Amino acid sequence: MAAGTMNITGMITPVNSRAGTRRCVAGITPEFYFHKTIDNSRVVKVSDPKRRREIRIFSASVAALFLMLMFYAWQHFRAIEYGYRIEAQKSERDRLVELNRALKLEEASLRDPGRIAPLARQMGLEAPDPGQVVLLETDDSSGRVIAQVSPVAVVPAQ
Repeated sequence: MAAGTMNITGMITPVNSRAGTRRCVAGITPEFYFHKTIDNSRVVKVSDPKRRREIRIFSASVAALFLMLMFYAWQHFRAIEYGYRIEAQKSERDRLVELNRALKLEEASLRDPGRIAPLARQMGLEAPDPGQVVLLETDDSSGRVIAQVSPVAVVPAQ
């Protein structure tokens, strides 16, 4: 045998079939893999109350931080939504003010006596005589009755 080569008799097979090649450590020692089953059925996890308390405190603090963040985000988005609503209401108000101004102008032009007199003449109407016009008092302090409702008598049909 040569000094640098080493002959190993027997069969060397790795347990893990994925490790297709044998590895050598320091150039000459091959690794051997032996299959060993480990029974962990009797292993019991020991609970650590200190660790459990730390996890609960951490979870509670993360939950509180999350709730505060969600509350802030909810307030922020509601403020933005209310800003949009306010701007929409302002624009609607401006539109209605402009419409009101246009309607007042139209009312003033329709009430113009210079326009009403020719229309009345076209319909065959004429100016009232001085005795035909009766002005009603807007002040009701005189106690006069301008109109009165009388009871209606119903006669049954025969």
